[in-house]
Amino acid sequence: MDRRSFVLGSAAAATTLVPALSPAQENYPSHAITFINPFPPGGAADVVGRPFTAVLEPIIKQAAVIDTKAGAAGAVGAQVAAHAKPDGYTLLLHIVSISGFSEVDKLFGRQPKFTRDDFIPIARFIADPCVLIVNDQTPYKTLKEFTDDALKRPNEIIFSSSGLYGALHLPTALYMKAAGIKLRHLPTNGGGPALTALIGNNSQALVSSIAACIGQIRGGKARALASFGAQRSRALPDVPTMKELGYDLEFYLWVGLFAPKGTPEPIVQKIRAFSKEAAATPKFRELMANVGQDVEFQDQAEFKAFWDADAKRVEDAVRTIGRVEG
Repeated sequence: MDRRSFVLGSAAAATTLVPALSPAQENYPSHAITFINPFPPGGAADVVGRPFTAVLEPIIKQAAVIDTKAGAAGAVGAQVAAHAKPDGYTLLLHIVSISGFSEVDKLFGRQPKFTRDDFIPIARFIADPCVLIVNDQTPYKTLKEFTDDALKRPNEIIFSSSGLYGALHLPTALYMKAAGIKLRHLPTNGGGPALTALIGNNSQALVSSIAACIGQIRGGKARALASFGAQRSRALPDVPTMKELGYDLEFYLWVGLFAPKGTPEPIVQKIRAFSKEAAATPKFRELMANVGQDVEFQDQAEFKAFWDADAKRVEDAVRTIGRVEG
C-alpha cells in the first residue's frame, strides 16, 4: 500500500469510529429546555435553579423553564425526570436526597421506582452545610440549651422537615441519635414549607440549608444554633459546627444537575459546557452571594466521584435511621 492510500484509508477508518452528529444533536438546543424542580418554591433546588436558568437563557439563546413537580420529599419530580425522553430537553435539579430514595424503598420492601443509575450527573452547583435553626419564639440561644430541654421533654419539641427521609430529615435524625433526644416530626413537602412551619411556630426547630434560611436569620426570625459543616460557614462565622460541640456529624445540602439515562453523549457534553459557563458568570455568583451561598461548582467527572462517595454516606444514614413510619 502506498503512503497516499494508507492516509486515505486511515482517515476513512477514523470517520467510521467517530459518528457524525445527527441534526438534532448538532442544533441542540433548538427550543426551550425544562428544568424539573422536585420541591415547592423556596427550597434549595429552587433557590439555585432560578438564578441558574436566568443566566443560562442568554447563553443558550433559548428559554430555560423551571417546572415544579413537588411531592414525596423530591421523589415525584425525580421519577418524572427518570422517565422523561432522554433528548436533553428535560433535565433535573436535585439535592442530596436523590441518593437515598432506593434505599428507603428497600427498607419498606418496595420495588424502587428509580435508582441513581437512571440519571447522568452533569454538574454540582453548591454544597451547602446544613444548619440547625430555631424560631424567635423559642428561648434557645445555644445547642446545649436546646438539647438539654429536649432531654427533659421527649417528643414535645417539634421539628419540621422537607419530608420523611428527605434532605432535612436525615441530618436531624442523625443529630437526635447522637444527642440521645426525641423530637416530634412535622414532615412537609419541601424546604420552603418546612421553613414556613418554623416561622409560624408550627415547629420550633429545623435543619435547613443556609441559602434557604439566611434571610430569616438575618431578619431575626430564626436563630442558628449549629452548622453541620466541617468548618464554620463564611455566611455564619459565629455559628459553631456540630463537631466543635462534640457531635461527629457532617451533612451537606448540595444541588446538582442531572440528565435522564440514555441522553446522547454529544448532548450531555453540550449541557455540561453551558452549565459550566453559566455557573462561572459573575451574575450567577452575585445572585448566590445574595442568599449567603458560595458557588462550589464541580464539572461532570468530579461531580460523579463526589456523588458516588456522598451516596454511600446517605444510604448508610438511611439504614442507621431504619424504618420510620412518621
